[in-house]
Amino acid sequence: MNRYRKIGIKQTVQKHWMDRVVQMMLAGMSDVDIRNDLLVYLRSQKQSGGEADRGLKTYTMAIGILASWFSPAPELRKFVDRSLKLAEPMNQQNLLPLHWAVISSSYPFWFNVAHQAGRLLALQERVTQSQIVIRLKEQYGDRETISRNTRYVLRSFVAWGVLRDSDKRGTYSMGNKFHIVDINTVLINYEAALHATDTGKLSLDLLMKHPGLFPFETSLFSIGEITANLPNSLSIQRFSSADTILMLET
Repeated sequence: MNRYRKIGIKQTVQKHWMDRVVQMMLAGMSDVDIRNDLLVYLRSQKQSGGEADRGLKTYTMAIGILASWFSPAPELRKFVDRSLKLAEPMNQQNLLPLHWAVISSSYPFWFNVAHQAGRLLALQERVTQSQIVIRLKEQYGDRETISRNTRYVLRSFVAWGVLRDSDKRGTYSMGNKFHIVDINTVLINYEAALHATDTGKLSLDLLMKHPGLFPFETSLFSIGEITANLPNSLSIQRFSSADTILMLET
Protein backbone atom coordinates (compact mmCIF):
# COMPACT_ATOMS: atom_id res chain seq x y z
CA MET A 1 0.00 0.00 0.00
CA ASN A 2 1.12 3.56 -0.71
CA ARG A 3 2.62 4.80 2.56
CA TYR A 4 0.58 8.01 2.33
CA ARG A 5 -2.59 5.91 2.60
CA LYS A 6 -1.21 3.39 5.10
CA ILE A 7 -2.54 3.61 8.66
CA GLY A 8 0.06 1.27 10.10
CA ILE A 9 0.41 2.36 13.76
CA LYS A 10 -1.21 -0.63 15.43
CA GLN A 11 0.04 -0.20 18.98
CA THR A 12 1.54 2.33 21.36
CA VAL A 13 5.25 2.94 20.79
CA GLN A 14 7.54 3.69 23.71
CA LYS A 15 10.40 6.12 23.16
CA HIS A 16 12.90 3.93 24.99
CA TRP A 17 12.26 1.19 22.41
CA MET A 18 13.32 3.66 19.72
CA ASP A 19 16.34 4.66 21.82
CA ARG A 20 17.38 1.01 21.99
CA VAL A 21 17.22 0.65 18.21
CA VAL A 22 19.38 3.73 17.66
CA GLN A 23 21.99 2.53 20.15
CA MET A 24 22.16 -0.84 18.39
CA MET A 25 22.55 0.87 15.02
CA LEU A 26 25.31 3.12 16.35
CA ALA A 27 27.03 0.00 17.70
CA GLY A 28 27.13 -1.35 14.15
CA MET A 29 24.62 -4.17 14.57
CA SER A 30 23.07 -5.56 11.39
CA ASP A 31 19.36 -5.28 10.56
CA VAL A 32 18.98 -9.00 11.23
CA ASP A 33 20.69 -8.79 14.64
CA ILE A 34 18.58 -5.78 15.63
CA ARG A 35 15.40 -7.57 14.65
CA ASN A 36 16.44 -10.67 16.61
CA ASP A 37 17.23 -8.56 19.67
CA LEU A 38 13.83 -6.91 19.49
CA LEU A 39 12.07 -10.25 19.17
CA VAL A 40 13.47 -11.14 22.59
CA TYR A 41 13.33 -7.70 24.22
CA LEU A 42 9.80 -6.68 23.20
CA ARG A 43 8.33 -9.96 24.35
CA SER A 44 8.47 -8.59 27.89
CA GLN A 45 7.65 -4.93 27.10
CA LYS A 46 4.06 -3.78 27.55
CA GLN A 47 2.65 -0.98 25.42
CA SER A 48 2.01 0.97 28.62
CA GLY A 49 5.72 0.94 29.41
CA GLY A 50 5.74 -1.81 32.03
CA GLU A 51 6.92 -5.38 31.72
CA ALA A 52 4.91 -8.57 31.11
CA ASP A 53 4.93 -11.43 28.64
CA ARG A 54 3.20 -10.55 25.39
CA GLY A 55 1.95 -12.53 22.45
CA LEU A 56 4.02 -12.75 19.27
CA LYS A 57 1.51 -10.83 17.17
CA THR A 58 1.52 -7.74 19.37
CA TYR A 59 5.24 -7.27 19.70
CA THR A 60 6.03 -8.05 16.07
CA MET A 61 3.69 -5.18 15.14
CA ALA A 62 5.94 -2.94 17.22
CA ILE A 63 9.00 -4.17 15.34
CA GLY A 64 7.41 -3.04 12.09
CA ILE A 65 7.22 0.52 13.42
CA LEU A 66 10.71 0.44 14.94
CA ALA A 67 12.00 -0.73 11.55
CA SER A 68 11.49 2.88 10.42
CA TRP A 69 15.03 3.25 11.77
CA PHE A 70 16.83 0.06 10.82
CA SER A 71 14.93 -1.08 7.72
CA PRO A 72 13.26 1.92 6.06
CA ALA A 73 11.78 2.05 2.58
CA PRO A 74 14.56 2.39 -0.03
CA GLU A 75 13.60 5.98 -0.84
CA LEU A 76 14.05 6.90 2.84
CA ARG A 77 17.38 5.16 3.46
CA LYS A 78 19.60 8.21 2.90
CA PHE A 79 17.30 10.34 5.04
CA VAL A 80 17.48 7.82 7.90
CA ASP A 81 21.26 7.51 7.53
CA ARG A 82 21.60 11.28 7.95
CA SER A 83 19.28 11.17 10.95
CA LEU A 84 21.48 8.48 12.49
CA LYS A 85 24.56 10.61 11.89
CA LEU A 86 22.93 13.41 13.88
CA ALA A 87 22.18 10.92 16.67
CA GLU A 88 25.85 9.95 17.17
CA PRO A 89 26.83 12.76 19.60
CA MET A 90 23.44 12.96 21.33
CA ASN A 91 22.41 11.45 24.63
CA GLN A 92 19.17 9.49 24.68
CA GLN A 93 17.00 12.25 26.10
CA ASN A 94 17.76 14.40 23.04
CA LEU A 95 16.80 11.79 20.45
CA LEU A 96 13.08 12.55 20.46
CA PRO A 97 13.10 14.95 17.46
CA LEU A 98 14.97 12.37 15.39
CA HIS A 99 12.55 9.59 16.35
CA TRP A 100 9.69 11.91 15.43
CA ALA A 101 11.22 12.62 12.04
CA VAL A 102 11.97 9.00 11.21
CA ILE A 103 8.51 7.70 12.17
CA SER A 104 6.78 10.61 10.42
CA SER A 105 8.60 9.90 7.17
CA SER A 106 7.80 6.18 7.22
CA TYR A 107 4.30 6.53 8.65
CA PRO A 108 2.67 9.78 7.46
CA PHE A 109 -0.38 8.78 9.50
CA TRP A 110 1.66 9.54 12.65
CA PHE A 111 2.45 12.99 11.26
CA ASN A 112 -1.16 13.59 10.24
CA VAL A 113 -2.44 12.74 13.72
CA ALA A 114 0.11 15.21 15.06
CA HIS A 115 -0.98 17.76 12.46
CA GLN A 116 -4.60 17.61 13.59
CA ALA A 117 -3.68 17.59 17.29
CA GLY A 118 -1.37 20.56 16.80
CA ARG A 119 -3.97 22.55 14.88
CA LEU A 120 -6.56 22.04 17.58
CA LEU A 121 -4.17 22.77 20.45
CA ALA A 122 -3.30 26.07 18.80
CA LEU A 123 -6.96 27.03 19.23
CA GLN A 124 -7.91 25.41 22.51
CA GLU A 125 -6.34 24.05 25.69
CA ARG A 126 -7.63 20.50 25.26
CA VAL A 127 -8.22 18.22 22.32
CA THR A 128 -10.24 15.02 22.10
CA GLN A 129 -9.55 11.88 20.14
CA SER A 130 -12.96 12.18 18.49
CA GLN A 131 -12.14 15.67 17.19
CA ILE A 132 -8.98 14.35 15.58
CA VAL A 133 -10.68 11.25 14.16
CA ILE A 134 -13.36 13.35 12.44
CA ARG A 135 -10.68 15.31 10.60
CA LEU A 136 -8.63 12.23 9.73
CA LYS A 137 -11.66 10.49 8.23
CA GLU A 138 -12.00 13.43 5.86
CA GLN A 139 -8.52 12.58 4.62
CA TYR A 140 -8.43 8.77 4.80
CA GLY A 141 -12.11 7.93 4.43
CA ASP A 142 -14.43 6.40 7.00
CA ARG A 143 -12.25 3.36 7.70
CA GLU A 144 -12.81 1.18 10.76
CA THR A 145 -9.17 1.35 11.78
CA ILE A 146 -8.94 5.16 11.94
CA SER A 147 -10.26 5.58 15.48
CA ARG A 148 -8.28 2.67 16.96
CA ASN A 149 -4.99 3.58 15.31
CA THR A 150 -5.41 7.25 16.15
CA ARG A 151 -5.65 6.22 19.77
CA TYR A 152 -2.39 4.27 19.49
CA VAL A 153 -0.63 7.33 18.10
CA LEU A 154 -2.07 9.60 20.79
CA ARG A 155 -1.08 7.14 23.51
CA SER A 156 2.43 7.17 22.03
CA PHE A 157 2.44 10.97 22.25
CA VAL A 158 1.50 10.68 25.93
CA ALA A 159 4.20 8.05 26.51
CA TRP A 160 6.74 10.41 24.90
CA GLY A 161 5.55 13.29 27.11
CA VAL A 162 4.42 15.61 24.30
CA LEU A 163 0.73 15.25 25.28
CA ARG A 164 -0.81 14.88 28.72
CA ASP A 165 -3.91 12.98 29.77
CA SER A 166 -6.70 15.07 31.20
CA ASP A 167 -9.25 14.04 33.80
CA LYS A 168 -11.60 12.91 31.02
CA ARG A 169 -10.81 9.78 29.03
CA GLY A 170 -9.76 10.48 25.44
CA THR A 171 -9.01 14.14 26.16
CA TYR A 172 -5.49 15.56 26.01
CA SER A 173 -3.60 18.77 26.70
CA MET A 174 -0.18 20.01 25.60
CA GLY A 175 2.75 18.22 27.16
CA ASN A 176 6.42 19.11 27.26
CA LYS A 177 7.95 21.29 24.57
CA PHE A 178 11.31 20.18 23.16
CA HIS A 179 13.61 23.07 22.19
CA ILE A 180 15.79 22.45 19.14
CA VAL A 181 18.82 24.69 18.66
CA ASP A 182 20.69 22.68 16.00
CA ILE A 183 19.78 23.75 12.46
CA ASN A 184 20.47 20.28 11.04
CA THR A 185 17.94 18.72 13.42
CA VAL A 186 15.43 21.40 12.43
CA LEU A 187 16.00 20.58 8.76
CA ILE A 188 15.61 16.86 9.40
CA ASN A 189 12.16 17.54 10.80
CA TYR A 190 11.28 19.83 7.90
CA GLU A 191 12.38 17.11 5.51
CA ALA A 192 10.32 14.54 7.43
CA ALA A 193 7.27 16.76 6.98
CA LEU A 194 7.95 16.78 3.22
CA HIS A 195 8.30 12.98 3.18
CA ALA A 196 4.96 12.80 4.99
CA THR A 197 3.35 15.03 2.35
CA ASP A 198 2.52 13.43 -0.99
CA THR A 199 3.50 16.55 -2.95
CA GLY A 200 6.96 16.62 -1.34
CA LYS A 201 6.90 20.40 -1.00
CA LEU A 202 5.60 22.98 1.49
CA SER A 203 6.10 26.66 2.12
CA LEU A 204 8.97 27.42 4.46
CA ASP A 205 6.69 29.71 6.44
CA LEU A 206 4.31 26.80 7.11
CA LEU A 207 7.15 24.45 8.03
CA MET A 208 8.46 26.90 10.61
CA LYS A 209 5.19 26.63 12.52
CA HIS A 210 3.79 23.36 11.20
CA PRO A 211 1.16 21.81 13.53
CA GLY A 212 2.63 18.38 12.80
CA LEU A 213 5.75 19.54 14.63
CA PHE A 214 3.79 20.86 17.62
CA PRO A 215 6.07 19.33 20.30
CA PHE A 216 9.03 21.41 19.15
CA GLU A 217 10.20 24.95 19.65
CA THR A 218 13.07 25.88 17.38
CA SER A 219 15.62 28.63 17.27
CA LEU A 220 14.86 31.15 14.54
CA PHE A 221 17.04 30.74 11.48
CA SER A 222 17.12 33.06 8.48
CA ILE A 223 16.43 31.85 4.97
CA GLY A 224 20.12 32.43 4.28
CA GLU A 225 21.13 30.13 7.15
CA ILE A 226 18.67 27.49 6.03
CA THR A 227 19.87 27.68 2.44
CA ALA A 228 23.50 27.42 3.51
CA ASN A 229 22.80 24.26 5.50
CA LEU A 230 20.45 22.48 3.09
CA PRO A 231 21.34 18.84 2.41
CA ASN A 232 21.47 17.68 -1.21
CA SER A 233 18.06 16.08 -0.72
CA LEU A 234 16.33 19.48 -0.41
CA SER A 235 16.03 22.59 -2.54
CA ILE A 236 14.47 26.01 -2.15
CA GLN A 237 12.47 28.04 -4.61
CA ARG A 238 11.89 31.71 -3.80
CA PHE A 239 9.03 33.39 -5.62
CA SER A 240 8.97 36.46 -3.38
CA SER A 241 10.12 37.52 0.07
CA ALA A 242 6.89 36.04 1.44
CA ASP A 243 6.72 32.92 -0.74
CA THR A 244 9.57 30.48 -0.27
CA ILE A 245 9.02 26.78 -1.02
CA LEU A 246 11.09 23.94 0.41
CA MET A 247 10.93 20.74 -1.60
CA LEU A 248 12.40 17.29 -1.91
CA GLU A 249 14.92 16.80 -4.67
CA THR A 250 13.87 14.02 -7.03
